[in-house]
Amino acid sequence: MSGLIGKKIGMTSIYDKNGKNVACTVIEAGPCVVTQVKTSEKDGYAAVQLAYGDAKEKNTPAARMGIFKKANTTPKRKLLEFKGFEQELAIGQTVSVDLFEEGEFVDVVGTSKGKGFQGVVKRHGFGGVGLQTHGQHNRLRAPGSLGASSDPSRVFKGMRMAGRTGGDRVKKTNLEVLKVMKEQNLLVVKGSIPGSKGSIVFIEK
Repeated sequence: MSGLIGKKIGMTSIYDKNGKNVACTVIEAGPCVVTQVKTSEKDGYAAVQLAYGDAKEKNTPAARMGIFKKANTTPKRKLLEFKGFEQELAIGQTVSVDLFEEGEFVDVVGTSKGKGFQGVVKRHGFGGVGLQTHGQHNRLRAPGSLGASSDPSRVFKGMRMAGRTGGDRVKKTNLEVLKVMKEQNLLVVKGSIPGSKGSIVFIEK
């Protein structure tokens, strides 16, 4: 599965062919530099390692600096391997947004926004206990009953309860590519994608 590393710019809306206003997300897709080419004979599997985003040399580990020097490129912020590239790629070559075409469907992987410690209503969509009657006070957002009686005398693991929310790896599938802006390396996909503005995302074909 081929793809690119990119950055979420933000959301906007455009009009489609039928005159309907469609919400969409703008992604800066690439340009990505090929830093390694894995082969079945040498590495046991075939893949292409891409690098995206400039980084400072003082913040880059020595092992990664060796990879970037072999590719004759500056230090990069993110490295990721993709499988299934149709064209033959060489180390040091640049892959841009030309990889995608308008009208095709892609998958986007990102890290969702972290929301900290949240209750069950926000975390799991609970409806609360219900009506404020018969002495119930401030129970509208409570989780309700949690466990059984004297047997088993505990709350089972895996119950949907309050806890840390967000900050997880999320994959949105089958997002339509509405527009490809090659001069600006921008990709406009239909709908929303996980992550905040400026966060790193992976676009897979």
